[in-house]
Amino acid sequence: MMKRLPAVAGQFYNGTPSRLKSQVEKYIIKESAKEKVIAVLSPHAGLMYSGHVAGAVYSSIQFPETFILIGPNHSGLGANVSIMSSGQWEIPAGTFPIDEELSGKIIQNVSYVSDDVLAHKFEHSLEVQLPFLSYFLDGVKIVPIAVMNASLHECREIGEGIAESIKKVGYSVVIVASSDMSHYVPDRTARRLDGLALKELMNLNPEGLYNIVMKERISMCGFLPATIMLYSAKTLGAKEARLVKYATSGDVSGDYEHVVGYAGVIIK
Repeated sequence: MMKRLPAVAGQFYNGTPSRLKSQVEKYIIKESAKEKVIAVLSPHAGLMYSGHVAGAVYSSIQFPETFILIGPNHSGLGANVSIMSSGQWEIPAGTFPIDEELSGKIIQNVSYVSDDVLAHKFEHSLEVQLPFLSYFLDGVKIVPIAVMNASLHECREIGEGIAESIKKVGYSVVIVASSDMSHYVPDRTARRLDGLALKELMNLNPEGLYNIVMKERISMCGFLPATIMLYSAKTLGAKEARLVKYATSGDVSGDYEHVVGYAGVIIK
């Protein structure tokens, strides 16, 4: 069985089970009502910077049997759109089996998706979601997908193909688009540009999101995963989106001249 070992334990999050659990605990909102959702947007920076936003998202959703995790490919390794279709992922706090039934259906339904392990080997954008998953439900299944390049047309085909695959399995699935927002700009610029992107996201408008990111050159690293997620969510009957939390790294670091933006969104 193929095991994907943690690439950023001890860097992006604490590297021992007990310390990781107490780190995640700081970002969980215990009294949050759990909503049934189709999809979410969650950030993927080091937990000290974006963990409070991710924690707010995962605290407010009902957990499914399987999470489809779609994130950007930062490493440049592997295919344009890479799915790891079997095996398991490990982090210090838990092990996550890959949902082979669902990943198999996605490979059948979406011609743009390649069965590829290399893209996932060093990629952090999906791995940093896992501490939150293991906190709430150890051993929940995942389907990891890394996106390097995709046109708007391809995003639509991928998103709708994922949705059709979900419809065929007959159990609960939540799609997670992993993305940070603007990178290394002044706080006021990040808030303005991220506001433009989030407006399209809130309107469940994948074309609008893709086009505004391109037009305004918004450095939102996971806009392709977010666009794919929106097409999937709409195909699955999404009606509304809610911004759970927005913040920038300046809120933690005190440096408001070079910030990264973080947004947590749930879609129902």
